[in-house]
Amino acid sequence: MKLLYFALFRARIGCGEEELALPAEVKTVGALVDWLAQRGPGYRAALADRKLVRVAVNQDYVDFDHPVAANDEVALFPPVTGG
Repeated sequence: MKLLYFALFRARIGCGEEELALPAEVKTVGALVDWLAQRGPGYRAALADRKLVRVAVNQDYVDFDHPVAANDEVALFPPVTGG
């Protein structure tokens, strides 16, 4: 899976993108976020408040119950406001 991190996620995790092999039990966006939060203190800090996590799978905005697959591109970013 290709993961893209933007804004505060990039800063706290320490990279803009990475490719990871997911465990078989990770089947939804929510499970992915939970799994990533266990990867270290930067991930834990970035993903601690789910209200600040927005996700796109294959460039479509999705909710935490959306399924994920090994060949997906998943982007994590903070809420975006217009003005």
